[in-house]
Amino acid sequence: MSPSLTTARDIPLLITSHSSSSERRITPSWTIANLKAKLEPITGIPPSSQILSLHTPGQAQEISIEAEDEDSVEIGQWSLAPYAELKVRSSGNEINFNAPTLSSVPKYEMPEDVYEKRPETVLAYKKAHKVGRFDPNAPEIQQRKAREAWEEVEQRNIKMAARCHLLAEPTRRGSIAYIGPIDELPGAPGAPWIGIILDEPTGKNDGSIKGKRYFQSERNRGVFVRPGFVQVGDFPELGLLADDEEL
Repeated sequence: MSPSLTTARDIPLLITSHSSSSERRITPSWTIANLKAKLEPITGIPPSSQILSLHTPGQAQEISIEAEDEDSVEIGQWSLAPYAELKVRSSGNEINFNAPTLSSVPKYEMPEDVYEKRPETVLAYKKAHKVGRFDPNAPEIQQRKAREAWEEVEQRNIKMAARCHLLAEPTRRGSIAYIGPIDELPGAPGAPWIGIILDEPTGKNDGSIKGKRYFQSERNRGVFVRPGFVQVGDFPELGLLADDEEL
């Protein structure tokens, strides 16, 4: 460990992991445990599995950032030079989300013609009560929904490359990368979906749906939402933790 004086001024570092790379401002008074908690939503690595090391330009070897009591040791004890690289590796102790799941187990699928003949199904109910696509007015209703969705795109000023955040989660920010219909997703035919490249890997895809690509992003940085769930505006990329910037 290479000790140095702790300062109150935030220091810009380059945070890198196997799935992300971004510049963040670090407060030297944070403890190691505090830092790891803030790194989890950025890297996707749980604090208990994080291995931290610091590489300063012109330095031959990386410095390991670790301590017996990570809840009390401040990271300002290390030489946090501006734009040094803070590497976040995984110890491999986290849950393996690529492990086989129940979805890979073969399951029985009823043939469509057999399902259509059964009297007690949801499909039979919809046919009898003229619900959904069995409603004689269904095509007109679907067209109206599509028109209203496009009008919402205009009203919300949703445009390509515009900065935005998700209404339900304002800290999930990014840039508009796609505006248009997606046949692979449910909803009124022709109604628009909004594709967003998120600043952090908290998405669900890389800009593709069921093998069809709509835009290009890094893994887990892409997401598709309806226009009503997007707010466009001057939303710059957040720091490591927005509410800590004034501490």
